[in-house]
Amino acid sequence: MAKGAGKVVAVNKKANHDFAIEETIEAGIVLQGTEIKSIRNGKVQLRDSFVRIRNNEAWISNMHISPYDQGNRFNHDPLRSRKLLLHKKQISSLIGRTKEQGFAIVPLKMYLKDGFAKVLIGIGKGKKDYDKREDLKKKEAKREMARALKDKQRY
Repeated sequence: MAKGAGKVVAVNKKANHDFAIEETIEAGIVLQGTEIKSIRNGKVQLRDSFVRIRNNEAWISNMHISPYDQGNRFNHDPLRSRKLLLHKKQISSLIGRTKEQGFAIVPLKMYLKDGFAKVLIGIGKGKKDYDKREDLKKKEAKREMARALKDKQRY
């Protein structure tokens, strides 16, 4: 996670399962009206969201921020595309990396830092099914080792 990151609001667990993340970048996000209140309440889903570069600007799509309960007519569209705040050098490096075959930009987590909503995006290469199975085997082996060590320490 980024240095000095605050309260984690949402995590995209599926991203690490579907992609081998090679690089991460912290980005600000442009919000409307009551969206920050919904984010502070933790009503965010990153599961199927993705990042696209349009007109040299980064946009996050398919991120669901639920309408604020007390927002009435000031509420927003939950699935609208939101602009990410990045430097031009960062955007140009993202463009260069995604031109390569198999790379995608996915949001990994959203958190609050100094009162601002931040998104940690990752550049990842898509995993094949056999890669996913291999990762699950490694994870299970690690869990078994931890269990064995825990049982050994008890006795």
